[in-house]
Amino acid sequence: MSVAVEKNNFTKDLIQSIDPAQFKTAADQRKLALEKLIAIGLPESKSEEYKFTPITRLLSKQFEPNEIGRAYPSAANNLAELMDEADRGHCVVFVNGAYDSKLSQLDNIAQVTIESLTDALESHSALVIDQLSRANESVDPFALLNNAQWQEGLFINVSRNSKVERPLVIYHLFDASNSKVAAHTRLFINIETSAEFSVSEKTNSIGSHSIFHTFNEDIIVNENASFKYTKIQNDPGRLIQVNNTTVQQHKSSRADTYTFTLNGKLIRNNLNILIDGEGCESHFNGLYLLDGDTLADNHTTVDHKKPNSFSNELYKGLMDGKSKGIFNGKIYVRPHAQKTNAFQSNRNILLSDTATINTKPQLEIWADDVKCSHGCTSGQLDTEALFYLQSRGIPKATAKAMLLYAFAGEVLETIQDEELKVYLDNLVSAKLHKSF
Repeated sequence: MSVAVEKNNFTKDLIQSIDPAQFKTAADQRKLALEKLIAIGLPESKSEEYKFTPITRLLSKQFEPNEIGRAYPSAANNLAELMDEADRGHCVVFVNGAYDSKLSQLDNIAQVTIESLTDALESHSALVIDQLSRANESVDPFALLNNAQWQEGLFINVSRNSKVERPLVIYHLFDASNSKVAAHTRLFINIETSAEFSVSEKTNSIGSHSIFHTFNEDIIVNENASFKYTKIQNDPGRLIQVNNTTVQQHKSSRADTYTFTLNGKLIRNNLNILIDGEGCESHFNGLYLLDGDTLADNHTTVDHKKPNSFSNELYKGLMDGKSKGIFNGKIYVRPHAQKTNAFQSNRNILLSDTATINTKPQLEIWADDVKCSHGCTSGQLDTEALFYLQSRGIPKATAKAMLLYAFAGEVLETIQDEELKVYLDNLVSAKLHKSF
């Protein structure tokens, strides 16, 4: 049997194994998502959006179709060891895709309401159902798979005019000690008018079996609100993860997102910024430090729908070993979005002959009074700078780490939270000294 036939059979069998009727919530939205998934199918080698990311082939090698939708409870007692001590008291924890009330520890935050997405479908029905319906407009097959199969989710509401000083940490922990794990989780955040809120998301696991995780997040940043979001991907196991994050901004709001990919088997991040109000400001930064056979694929979209807005994007990557980096950044400026300023930059360094990078910045502009630019670079470490440092008595390994840290430091410097910056600085420094 050819590889193509095997993959087609896997896709067909996976879709046939999905049964939205097993879930009691959001039945109509789940059914619609499944119908679209049937029409689109999982991405194959000719899929433009996934042509450098063979996720379907990898899944077909590591999972049976009916394993993708099964729930996998964890029996581990030491998952708390995967969490950072500083996060205790202010974190939400998912274990194998399920909300864990014992590991989750929340200080009394009067301004923030956190409830299960199932309960939110009743208490905030119009808002949540509308957002779930909007999610089905996606053309990403794994977003649709999540919409049809999500097992558990959370609804987070930040009240009007509030300022939450400390970031809420969301953990995705996986116990793959005894079996493979597949999980599909949902997150919906609503930041009301003039509120300020920050989220840090961390992924970690134990065990040597394969893990497949889809995670859909929908974030609404209402008028004059501010949102900071940091995604830290440093899983040491065999994680295959697809993230679909949509941030919808309204008038005079601000969103800052940071994506740090340091480890994992295959990581796909789809970040969509919808600027749907005047006077919005968006900053999104990414850093991927890859070695071994890790594959990290960052797809970003910024859609300027209203005038007088500003977006700035910087993604940087270091690839060593047989690792592979992919960056695809799209900027849309709609006809009525005059006075838009939009900038995009992707820079990469290849540290081995077997590492690869595929980068594709894109601009589509239908307005004439705008300032927009994009660019990308790929190359090797500066040998002259390395020689200069060595000539000053610095060992080669240390000199190399210094140059790489300076390259990565531009992204770290954009972080305003000093405690978070120190934490990430330590992670990046350890990664550069250990793996590069």
